Amino acid sequence: MEILPLLVLVLSWWTEAARTQMKLTPASLTVVGGDEAKFRCSTSNTAWTVMTWLLGNRPVLTIDKLNGVLPTVNPNMTAVKCSKSNTECWEFILRHTERSNQGQVACDLQLIDRRTAELFVQEKGNVKVFGENRLAFKGELVLFQCQAAGWYPEPTLQWQVSRDEYNISTEEKENLFAVSSNLSIQAGRSSVVGCLVSVSALKKPLESSVNLTVVAEVLEEEDDCTILVAVTASLAALLLLVLLSICTVLCYRHSRKAKKNPQEVLRSNQSGFWESSVAEATGGNVNQGFSSESTTDVDSSEIIIGTRSQMSFDTFRKVPDVVRSSSFSLDTEGRNTEFQEDNTCSNVRRITTV
Repeated sequence: MEILPLLVLVLSWWTEAARTQMKLTPASLTVVGGDEAKFRCSTSNTAWTVMTWLLGNRPVLTIDKLNGVLPTVNPNMTAVKCSKSNTECWEFILRHTERSNQGQVACDLQLIDRRTAELFVQEKGNVKVFGENRLAFKGELVLFQCQAAGWYPEPTLQWQVSRDEYNISTEEKENLFAVSSNLSIQAGRSSVVGCLVSVSALKKPLESSVNLTVVAEVLEEEDDCTILVAVTASLAALLLLVLLSICTVLCYRHSRKAKKNPQEVLRSNQSGFWESSVAEATGGNVNQGFSSESTTDVDSSEIIIGTRSQMSFDTFRKVPDVVRSSSFSLDTEGRNTEFQEDNTCSNVRRITTV
């Protein structure tokens, strides 16, 4: 009679030992819809023959210890042997998760034990900051609006410009959440205004942003550059004015030195030549008040230049109309010169008396 209780105790101990040898990890998993969900079921009990995976108490995949994974009607579900494991271990893979897959995931070792875990599937929606890039004056109040729709569960929304206050409103429709927020900021400096929305399964929040450009800041940044350009332009203009003045003075001095042109120099030379020739021929003095009436054109000048080298007082054949005879003594009283008058012009005769 004492053997029966002992057998029951041994059987319960063996069952409990088998339970401790079976594991399902992770105990809870949260993924974003469309991602993969992976669970591992391992046991050190080599007596198992069939492993069954269940979603929400519904068998979805069967693994035979000898033949491996049995064919399934759902191509999104499969299993592979765990790598680098000292125990009997299989990894269950659920591809392209959907909201309908959310719930309990169970690993059942036929006639040995069963372990369960929780699968949570979240939905990633979209986020949008309405409006385009903004341009505002410094101190102006600017309004921004952000809306996120198609999320599950209710997402968290925050603005990158966290120093300003903003409100959040939430609306649920068809088990999906839509969140909107209005932000009013006082334009102080140019910045990027971003709206961040996320759920726990997302590694990186979704973001939408616009640029806020503050006009006063842009002008202040360019102020120093504008002053520098203005000073440089003024100095360059002053230097140019000085150089222009120097050039003007030099040109003026040069023009004064070269004031007489070649024709004027030629006339001066011709006048001096004629005056000296006549003075030598007549034995008189040069009349400083006499002015030549010859033409000033280039042709007359060229004729005079061409012939003056051949002229001497011996070649003068004509003299002015009114020239009266006179006698003058050269060395002796007997030497006289007579001139004959003519109505228009007179020939010069040279008479020597001994």
